[in-house]
Amino acid sequence: MVSGKFITLEGIEGVGKTTAIDTVTSFCENHLVKKVIKTREPGGTMLAERFRNILLEETDEQMTSRAELLLFFAGRAQHISELIEPALRKGYFVISDRFIDATYAYQGGGRGVDLNVINTLENIVHPNLKPDLTLLLDAPLNVCAKRLNTRKYKDRFEQEQDDFFEKVRNSYLQRANQEPQRIKVVDANQPIKDVQKSIENELLRAFNES
Repeated sequence: MVSGKFITLEGIEGVGKTTAIDTVTSFCENHLVKKVIKTREPGGTMLAERFRNILLEETDEQMTSRAELLLFFAGRAQHISELIEPALRKGYFVISDRFIDATYAYQGGGRGVDLNVINTLENIVHPNLKPDLTLLLDAPLNVCAKRLNTRKYKDRFEQEQDDFFEKVRNSYLQRANQEPQRIKVVDANQPIKDVQKSIENELLRAFNES
């Protein structure tokens, strides 16, 4: 019997993570394990959701990249302590919309924060916790931008320019090249049914004991 596993989904805005999260959750519940918890970052707990509001809302005062980075890790520390680690110990599959790879991609790649600084904070906050599987949904920038343009409200990150998202996407793909056993790239520019099938195949390869 498969014990607790940690699955994360990553990708730039407009790549289709919301639909993908539902696909992963349903497949895990129906084919792998009944104990599934779906969560997100920033957020996941009451306190971490308050950090999320601060991080995503647009204000007159521009947030510095250092403040942004520390808020993400503060929320992550709470998220791990209150939800992720207890659930994994109980044998749950924890499925999170974003985790540490997003920090390397957005704050490292997008904002230009020193990766050594991010690595130091990672080792302080969760030195022994990494996802068992990360599904990186990837699609061309123009496809993602078209999807974003249909949204009535855009948060602080969704309002960033194309060059920012280009850096974030490249950072994601670079991490996938560095950790191919953990990070699996899913072509999100396919029809939805094909994306779902690709996700299910990756889940079977990673967790099916047969």
